[in-house]
Amino acid sequence: MSCCSLGTTLLLVATSLLINADFSRGQLHYSETTTTTGIESVITCDELNNVQRLSCDNGVISVQEALYGRADSEICSEGKPPEQLTDTKCSQQGTLEVVQKRCDGKRVCEINTNVVRTSDPCDGIYKYLETKYTCLPAIYSVVCEHSSANLHCYGQQIILVYGADYGRRDPTTCSYQRPASQVQNVDCSNPTSKVAESCNGKSSCTIRASNSVFGDPCVGTYKYLEVAYTCQYFSRAQQSTPSSTERVITCDDAFNVQRLSCENGAISVQTSLYGRADSTTCSEGRPLQQLANTRCSLRGTVDVIRRRCDGKRVCELNTNTFRISDPCVGIYKYLETTYTCLPAIYSVACEESFANLQCDEGQVILVYGADYGRRDPTTCSYQRPASQIQNVECSSPTSRVAERCNGENSCAIRASNLVFGDPCVGTYKYLEVAYTCQYPGN
Repeated sequence: MSCCSLGTTLLLVATSLLINADFSRGQLHYSETTTTTGIESVITCDELNNVQRLSCDNGVISVQEALYGRADSEICSEGKPPEQLTDTKCSQQGTLEVVQKRCDGKRVCEINTNVVRTSDPCDGIYKYLETKYTCLPAIYSVVCEHSSANLHCYGQQIILVYGADYGRRDPTTCSYQRPASQVQNVDCSNPTSKVAESCNGKSSCTIRASNSVFGDPCVGTYKYLEVAYTCQYFSRAQQSTPSSTERVITCDDAFNVQRLSCENGAISVQTSLYGRADSTTCSEGRPLQQLANTRCSLRGTVDVIRRRCDGKRVCELNTNTFRISDPCVGIYKYLETTYTCLPAIYSVACEESFANLQCDEGQVILVYGADYGRRDPTTCSYQRPASQIQNVECSSPTSRVAERCNGENSCAIRASNLVFGDPCVGTYKYLEVAYTCQYPGN
């Protein structure tokens, strides 16, 4: 399947999943999300800096409907005079196509009404952006340039690639300690069919994120490979769960980035090696004498990575972190990490929003960990002033979520300085929470 057909594939799969789905509406203020029969509905009132965030914990976004305008007199009506609510047949043409182009196939997408406000469909009427989307049961993988993507399926199932892109479309992914000049071009992402051609029909497949494989869509930019795929039986489609253990290998070149991520849950690092354990990994173009020592490892590597990454959904680092001593002089080394994804629920709430933790009936919350602050320039950033998002080293672990929510069936906690203190004055912050649900006594 060509990657260029990703949008069509998403639409067809979503259509088959969503027949007879019911839409429910209620009065929603500011930006809120409801779930109805597999459909997520997000409504954002038309204010200058309000951010609409679409996200899938597991899978990729497929936008079904989008409205910029007004379809009833109640939504986003608080404090508005009646004359601004009268036209309930107001919609901006082309809104669906714009949102689909920006968000389809992504795991997270942030926009606001400036994106769709190309003209005024109803002068004098207070408008809102309403988006309805579903999360397709895809496995989503991202690997940084010079690392390898490992696609795999269980048992008798085989890989079906929805689509893949090689390049860069945000300044944060695979950016750890890269020079600013190498991550600022965010318009260089290049759809590619090579992953599908190499991997479709196989039970597992490894492909290197490299210019030698995909070409160079933007010279001088440090790139990454994004792949959305699913697993199916040869005779019938059926969603699979990714293997319980993930493995990432990153060759030891200056500023190469290793990226660990969990689609659904939190990272738990199992093993890590900085050195060399065989003569073939990261051997391309290397003389034999640089590959000879296959019993080379730096002690303490796994402890460092666990401190940096355990409990997070995404973690980026590079070999500079470990190049404090040389375990085998003259040998070309690599960083190999294996990790699992704990069955955790991961929640992010932007400052002055609420994190809503909830479990099924009879279960209670157990918080793995929480951080309040900012550790990247992209999350909860859409059209915020640069001065409010540039401090990415202000994230502060907090026990307050666990103290308030552990043992409860549901819990709402405000992402606010009043609750958590202010770890970085002047920075627009967010609350990250990783938790699970369990039956009392387990």
